[in-house]
Amino acid sequence: MLAFFIDRINVGVIFVLSSHLIPFFNYLIIEKSASNLTISGYKKDLQQFLDFAAAKYHLAREDVEIEQLDHKTVREYLAFLQSRGLSRATLARKLASLRSFTKYLCREGILKHNPIATVSTPKQDHHLPKFLYPLEVQILMESPDIHTSLGSRDRAILETLYAAGLRVGELVGMNMKDIDFEEELLRVMGKGSKERIVPLGRQAKEALLHYFDYRSRMLKRCQKSSEAVFLNRYAERLSSRSVRNIINKYMEKASLNQKISPHTMRHSFATHLLNAGADLRSVQELLGHVKLSTTQIYTHLTRDSIKEIHKNSLPRR
Repeated sequence: MLAFFIDRINVGVIFVLSSHLIPFFNYLIIEKSASNLTISGYKKDLQQFLDFAAAKYHLAREDVEIEQLDHKTVREYLAFLQSRGLSRATLARKLASLRSFTKYLCREGILKHNPIATVSTPKQDHHLPKFLYPLEVQILMESPDIHTSLGSRDRAILETLYAAGLRVGELVGMNMKDIDFEEELLRVMGKGSKERIVPLGRQAKEALLHYFDYRSRMLKRCQKSSEAVFLNRYAERLSSRSVRNIINKYMEKASLNQKISPHTMRHSFATHLLNAGADLRSVQELLGHVKLSTTQIYTHLTRDSIKEIHKNSLPRR
């Protein structure tokens, strides 16, 4: 009788959604090489859905069952998020998390069919990526005081972000062994632990070498060792948030009256390359994009490029 009761408990656990979250996250890490940031996003999204479903069915989060993951509940969930003012891009991301989880459940045979296959992705607003013009990039680069340890580091950060078109996570994850100064190349560990090699460029190389003098002194003063390229004042690896604060600090100092993020430097890198005649496939490889369509958002033209095309192409003007 006791054995039968235990079996019933185990069967009940199988049909509880929350019991499959940890195996799902392990699957993402091991088989999909998902980053910590991706896992964190999936956790937040799935827990938010479980909270919604729990409230809808008057259950505790851990008691929400697999059968309650259906197209009607998911549509109501998306409508709820939309009513709270979340953007279509955010809705699409949260739906993508649910789709990935549902596909995993189907793959493992826990679900016989995909119950949310008919839920459509919210139509996206198409916004051109924000970027800086070359003169604005130059002004920003010249803002840090390179005669101080932090100013030297900050100049190297700005130059490297722009020269290599890096994501902020890729920048702060850089280690000393990733830089080949002789060949002026940088090894980058991108999304999904995908490695790519990108050119560094002369100005970024010079900024890094200048910063490394201060970096050595900082490590000696703090009596520490580190393989990280970019360090904070305590000789520890710099965080992504700190890089965002650094960029905002110098945008304000340079009187460039706009709010940007580290990703704006990546947008600028791609835009400037394409406007100078680089082909889309090469830029795709440099950025580490899996899909060419992701790179195509950068094929917008600056006002100067449009005027130049108009001047050179129109027979009568």
